[in-house]
Amino acid sequence: MTEEIRVRYAPSPTGHLHIGNARTAIFNWLFARHYNGKFIIRIEDTDQKRNIADGETSQLDNLKWLGLDWDEAPDFSGEYGPYRQSERNEQGIYQEYIEALLEKGLAYKSYKTSEQLAAEREAQQAAKQAPHYVYEYEGLSNAEREAKYADFEAQGLKPVVRFRVPEDKVYAWDDIVKGHIEIGAKEVGGDWVIQKADGMPTYNFAVVVDDHLMAISHVLRGDDHVSNTPKQMMIYEALGWAIPKFGHMALIINGATGKKLSKRDEDVLQFVEQYRELGYLPQAMFNFIGLLGWSPKGEDEIFSVEEFIQMFDETRLSKANAKFDQKKLEWINNQWMRRDKDKVMPQLIGELVKADLISQQDADQKVEWLKSVIDVAGVDGIAYTQEIVDITRRPFFELREPLTDEMIEYLTSEEGRKVFAAWQTAYEALPLTATAADYMGAIRGIQNELEIKGRNLWNPIRIATTHEVQGPNLPEMLVLLDKQNVLQTMADVKAKYLD
Repeated sequence: MTEEIRVRYAPSPTGHLHIGNARTAIFNWLFARHYNGKFIIRIEDTDQKRNIADGETSQLDNLKWLGLDWDEAPDFSGEYGPYRQSERNEQGIYQEYIEALLEKGLAYKSYKTSEQLAAEREAQQAAKQAPHYVYEYEGLSNAEREAKYADFEAQGLKPVVRFRVPEDKVYAWDDIVKGHIEIGAKEVGGDWVIQKADGMPTYNFAVVVDDHLMAISHVLRGDDHVSNTPKQMMIYEALGWAIPKFGHMALIINGATGKKLSKRDEDVLQFVEQYRELGYLPQAMFNFIGLLGWSPKGEDEIFSVEEFIQMFDETRLSKANAKFDQKKLEWINNQWMRRDKDKVMPQLIGELVKADLISQQDADQKVEWLKSVIDVAGVDGIAYTQEIVDITRRPFFELREPLTDEMIEYLTSEEGRKVFAAWQTAYEALPLTATAADYMGAIRGIQNELEIKGRNLWNPIRIATTHEVQGPNLPEMLVLLDKQNVLQTMADVKAKYLD
């Protein structure tokens, strides 16, 4: 592209970073970085009642965690600041253009009360009409309308400002993702509010002013904004401004249900920091989100951030809904854990400390042992780092669960008693320096001597040693276990179940 690319991600601090918002940010960031353009963060915080205390912090912190940076933002101000709408409103940036539209007769003050508006909606429903705003100054001259304003203000009423929607006009644009789109002016529901009674601009007005003054060239956003685009185009045209190129990305749906991914859907974790807390890797989250509604050439699915930047092509944004597949996310994260195992190891050890399985002091002194424990436990098979806690909790950290009825049955059967006795003798005889091969040799010797194999051989040994019938590779695990603790476990099992 020859023009300068300037794109923005403009979150509202009304909640934490959602997967859908993260995708919007990532695609805009990739678009900017691919074309050597600028990526801008703008905080749309005019809805003061819904803003939460750490909403902005969560957005920025989690974007940084995902690997994104920006050229202009509230914490990195550029020439087009300020970058919070509340601050821009305080400076009167929006008011200037509100006044311009009022002077041109393209907007007007409306004093209708909420009760009047509700009554109009009820009447329209009764008449089976589509909901729309009814213009209250029809047939009045400018002077008569101004007189009405004075009467309402004398009554102490505060107005909103509404934009006068042109009749019978069609708004059309060539969408980067969806192709050619046309929406008639009648479909927007009549004259709409551009400034609330408290003086705050509405979203569809402020976003146009901000995008124009910040020289935004392209607007990539979710499919749910398609209906906003005609309203925004009205403002661009009314103020004589060039309209940026729009691209509306397909919805993200729950892969299991086929329904739109909703924040009320409790079957799916939907906020980036939830995955961050579970121990998903940022490069894996970026990789997964970067494939939600965008497809590269070829069959590969594991890409670094640098590879995404290089190959990003906005024409490959999909029109079809993107499926949020939890299993695929787990697979991608596992692939990155395997690829960066050495880098991930401190995080895995940190999970054990966080779960109070080991103190930080002991962890610092037993780093090599912990690395071996994590390797033997099967780090290659986990989806995220927090899973290491459950698969190492027993037997490595001596938290023994009571035996189940099935375990007791294995142990107390005739074959189980024979295996236990032979294993106890063999284990006691092996030196502290025994290797995994030594332990396997001892188990194979019991198999040959007793002619017992399969579960009837392995389950009694595992139960006697760890109170489990499943787990990491037993010979390798035995190398890492404290021998005195294992002997005590076996002695307790014998005393309780076999004597």
